[in-house]
Amino acid sequence: MSREVATRPGPTLEEIRRVAAELAAHVDRTPMERSRFLGGIVGHEVHLKAENLQRTGSYKIRGATARLARLTPEERARGVVAASAGNHAQGVALAARELGIPATIFMPVGVALPKLQATRGYGADVVLTGDVVDETLRAAAEFSQRTGAVLIPPFDHHDVVAGQASVALEILEQVPEVRNVVVPMGGGGLVAGIATAFAQLEPELGRRVRVIAVQAEHAASFAAALESGEPVSVTTAPTIADGIHVGRTGALPFEILRDTVAGHVEVPDDETAEALVLLMERAKLVVEPAGAVGVAAAIAGRLDGMLDPEGPTVFVLSGGNVDPMVLERVVSRGLLAAGRYLVVTIPLPDRPGQLKAIAGIIADANANVVEVLHTRHGLGLQISEVEIEIHMETRGEEHADAVLQALREAGYRPRVGRAEAAQPA
Repeated sequence: MSREVATRPGPTLEEIRRVAAELAAHVDRTPMERSRFLGGIVGHEVHLKAENLQRTGSYKIRGATARLARLTPEERARGVVAASAGNHAQGVALAARELGIPATIFMPVGVALPKLQATRGYGADVVLTGDVVDETLRAAAEFSQRTGAVLIPPFDHHDVVAGQASVALEILEQVPEVRNVVVPMGGGGLVAGIATAFAQLEPELGRRVRVIAVQAEHAASFAAALESGEPVSVTTAPTIADGIHVGRTGALPFEILRDTVAGHVEVPDDETAEALVLLMERAKLVVEPAGAVGVAAAIAGRLDGMLDPEGPTVFVLSGGNVDPMVLERVVSRGLLAAGRYLVVTIPLPDRPGQLKAIAGIIADANANVVEVLHTRHGLGLQISEVEIEIHMETRGEEHADAVLQALREAGYRPRVGRAEAAQPA
């Protein structure tokens, strides 16, 4: 049962509307793109809320600006500090510059160069420390205690949630009949803001808007929090969706979400990579892996039965800040997941003409060879055998299966492998 509005945690609808009006001078009203392809998958009208085209490349500028705008003159004079490997860093840096507040941003030593350059370009003093974000966070907290600079959290703060909630008001303006909103989730600030806004709008709308949270499979802190009845730290694993690689749901977002969110799902990296490729090809949008998880859930059928079938559904593309080097690997992984890039290893007799014969079979099957590797030292090879690894472009899973079948019918024993370029970042 929902709580009464008077005791509802987080910002009120009045606050959200006031913050949204204040943010208008600092953030963009991002586009809403119709997606007929995704509409065919979910069975009703679909739109994409392109926060990847927001200033700084993500929605984070909203919450950062809302928080900084509420600092007292004395707090502004002390400056602000934040810790982040990417989007939060850039959001705080730009918000601080526009509001005339000194900013120090702590980032991990191995942070991607484009994110480092962008944060410095927004005028922040960047300190590189720590090999992982947890170490960077501790350094930022120590700096705050030592200097008096105000620590700006990425998601677990009333003002930050109010700023992120402005996305909900734009969605309603752009798609007035919206029935479902699918939102990527890390610590929960964005989805909590959107969910609490729509929950409070329900009497005005005369309907419930279903908000679905989507996390990376390797950082599924919200399910653990629901099971425990409170936020708990979970052990995470590497994921390409680094923007939502958070091991603990925020305390305030959890209080909001357990009464307002309509459902939650997790997606594995392969599905996320496939969604990222689809968004580039079909929507012409470059989205970071964290921003593509909602679309990934739809493509994989993980939202079946969770959405209001009347639609429309809006997918929030939360960010577009992806390192080109990482993008190359993620695209390769997405093509593999979609059966459009096939890697096979084949043992062969060590005699002339074998490679030519295999190339002919692949060509007759209308696949395109990209790379060939040759070795005489593979495990399990006979002295008279060699092994080749062939990378080829295919047109999907059925075509890839047809290529493999053609090789088997010719007497070869292809083993499906994985390209190194396709491994997780």
